[in-house]
Amino acid sequence: MRTSKWAVLAYVAITLFGILAALPNILTPAQQQQFASYLPVGPVTLGLDLKGGSHLVLEVDAAGLRQARLNTLLDDTRGALRAERIPASSARINGDAVVVTIPDEANRIKVLPKIQELAVPTGTLGFGTATSDIEVTTVDGTITVKLTEAGLTERMTAAVDQSLEIIRRRVDQVGVAEPLIQRVGSDRILVQLPGLQDPTRLRQLLGSTAQMSFHMLDQSVDPNGVAPRGVDILPGANDGAKYAVETRVAIAGDRLADAKAGFNQQTNEPIVSFTFDTQGARQFAEITRDNVGRPFAIVLDGKVLTAPVIREPIVGGQGQISGNFTAQEATVLSALLRSGALPAPLTIIEERSVGPNLGSDSIRMGIYTGLAGFVLVVSLMVLLYGAWGMIANIGLLLHTILTIGVLGMLGSTLTLPGIAGIILGIGMAVDANILINARIREETAAGAGAMKALDIGFNKAYATIIDSNVTTLSGTILLFMFGTGPVRGFAITMMIGIVISMFTSITVVRLMMQQFVVRRKMKKLDIPWLFGQVRHLPSFSFMRGRFIAIGMSAFLSISSIILFFTPGLNYGIDFVGGIQVEATSKVELDIGRLRTELEDLNIGEVALQEFGQNRSVLIRVQRQPGGEQEQTVALNKIKESVTEVIPDVSFERTEVVGPTISAELARSGFLAVALAMLAILFYIWWRFEWHFAVGAIAVLLLDITKTIGFFALTGIDFNLTAIAAVLTMIGYSVNDKVVVYDRMRENLRKYKSMPFSDLIDMSINQVLARCIFTSMATAFSLVPMAIWGGDAVKSFAWPMIFGVIVATTSSIYIGGPILLFLSRWWSEREASRAPAPGEISKV
Repeated sequence: MRTSKWAVLAYVAITLFGILAALPNILTPAQQQQFASYLPVGPVTLGLDLKGGSHLVLEVDAAGLRQARLNTLLDDTRGALRAERIPASSARINGDAVVVTIPDEANRIKVLPKIQELAVPTGTLGFGTATSDIEVTTVDGTITVKLTEAGLTERMTAAVDQSLEIIRRRVDQVGVAEPLIQRVGSDRILVQLPGLQDPTRLRQLLGSTAQMSFHMLDQSVDPNGVAPRGVDILPGANDGAKYAVETRVAIAGDRLADAKAGFNQQTNEPIVSFTFDTQGARQFAEITRDNVGRPFAIVLDGKVLTAPVIREPIVGGQGQISGNFTAQEATVLSALLRSGALPAPLTIIEERSVGPNLGSDSIRMGIYTGLAGFVLVVSLMVLLYGAWGMIANIGLLLHTILTIGVLGMLGSTLTLPGIAGIILGIGMAVDANILINARIREETAAGAGAMKALDIGFNKAYATIIDSNVTTLSGTILLFMFGTGPVRGFAITMMIGIVISMFTSITVVRLMMQQFVVRRKMKKLDIPWLFGQVRHLPSFSFMRGRFIAIGMSAFLSISSIILFFTPGLNYGIDFVGGIQVEATSKVELDIGRLRTELEDLNIGEVALQEFGQNRSVLIRVQRQPGGEQEQTVALNKIKESVTEVIPDVSFERTEVVGPTISAELARSGFLAVALAMLAILFYIWWRFEWHFAVGAIAVLLLDITKTIGFFALTGIDFNLTAIAAVLTMIGYSVNDKVVVYDRMRENLRKYKSMPFSDLIDMSINQVLARCIFTSMATAFSLVPMAIWGGDAVKSFAWPMIFGVIVATTSSIYIGGPILLFLSRWWSEREASRAPAPGEISKV
């Protein structure tokens, strides 16, 4: 079959556009700017693990938001009571509601409309029906004001939107280039800041609510005693003292117009100067005029910054905050006050940072391992198919270029696992070429001419390629849906690579092979290997040894299950939470002293791992009791202790995963694996028959248990990257099974009277070379990554190599016997249900 000229033009146009899209990635910044008008897209954006920077996930405190709304509602309700001359003490907060007790019915009827007016509309629900953010009910002498879910949801949405804008303003104060600040889910905000290695100041900026207010101090109350109603005992921010502060806000912080860091001209200590707006200046003047000689507290997030005594009326609307500040703390405080207060507290539930040195090392490692893997795969193809292997290699090169080009067009971020995805994609893309060449060899051996062998070979391989790639795609799509951060980058590159491999293998390689056959006027299409004609592999009877194979597989799987419980998996920080810090020095480290210093912090079990000629150390600390805030406190203690022991320390990587995010990551990871199994089950059931689907899942379970046993035996971190390896292994394993099943289905149509056990043996022997060659190509692409890739991809590469070996052996030795057992069981079941001769079945 000849390809039309229009199709050829379309292929060429797509290829040229893809190459042009990938071109910016090899140009210098100056060249990119010079040729910007000719380039369709810019270079691929590098993730933080490649260029260094900080990654934080913040969560809006829903409980704090609810409590703030209740407090406001209580104040407004008491204001309504005062207006009607009803004691304000009648209203109080009880659980999640404001309760107003008014025994007198006349007063209750009089104040009820005022309370109902406090409701705020939350939008409309179909046909213009409006909802309210509060629900007011009356029972006997009590009015109950409850917050509605619709109101809380709308308030949460508004709080996140407002927090996004405030965070942007605060980040601008730090001066970080190209920050990424976006909403994640309903109550979270993702902040990624390239190039910011130590996020300590950023954490202070983002973690502080910056709710500032001005209060009078009640000097008649003992700060160490019990506070009466209307007075709060607040701690000092810097001096450790306690202050009896009036609950009533004298001036709200939103009346501030500006704030600047500076130095006291007399004492030369850091201060923060502030200026009120017009209304705030008038209130400030009145308060300072009426309270000369009394202390005036400036409160930030529930702590007293300073409590100076008012010496004289201040009518200019300006003041200053002094205390035990450092210059950096004064700068941070002024930035917080300028950007405004957050509507609700934000909690840092995940924090990761990568130093620029580690990022550049990752890029260099990715390039070197990628090139090494590519060279190994290319060499294998030339060895197996000679000159025809070079055509497949051109397709592989084009596959890699187009993958990078599409990443640039989509604006995707390339991470280190993403590079691993590209490298693995190279190895898996070879599978289509191996299938096609194997089919062409079969057609040539059957006596077909060159063009006929080419067309039939591609057509017969087409359905198998589609089926195998769809099953692999199912796992990567789920990984993208449930993964996070760099692991999603891996899923994106894998998905793009799978789709592009079908284009390059089925269209581009086919077109090149057609042109080669036509221009050479070939009558017969021989595809020899590098050293001459291909020798046929001897036929094996796999079904004869099926009991030994299944017994061995069962033994290994049971042993793996035992290993899963004892000693168990080495769960990474993604799943158990905690703190992980990678530190380096220019001199050899004193690990003994460092261990002693860290153990003296009383932060639980501390694990130290040396590497890099005893100049680098990986510190792991278990999750701290309490919430996310306790994790951050522990991280600061660790950094301080490490700095004391190693003065020239450089923190290359920092990870803090709180209990909330670790539980979610674990749940999402295992859910992705379960859903991948279901998706594969239904697809194979739809494309083949039920016993093929059940057989594939049974073999998959055996493959997965062995892979889990490998993790337990080697002690490799079981984290999100490991989940990516398991999902990819599932896709690869099913890919392998589909190739075998497809050949069985084809043979079932051709040899209807052949015993099923013989047919299985014949089918496996026909695809045996393909299974071995594909696994070799995939393993070759992974070996450089496993050896030189470093810890970041170690938990992916080695398990994948093991998984490829397990998947290949199970396709050859295990899948067939299980399928034979299911087929015989079903046949016997149907035979037993059939009516005996001479009997009449019951209708």
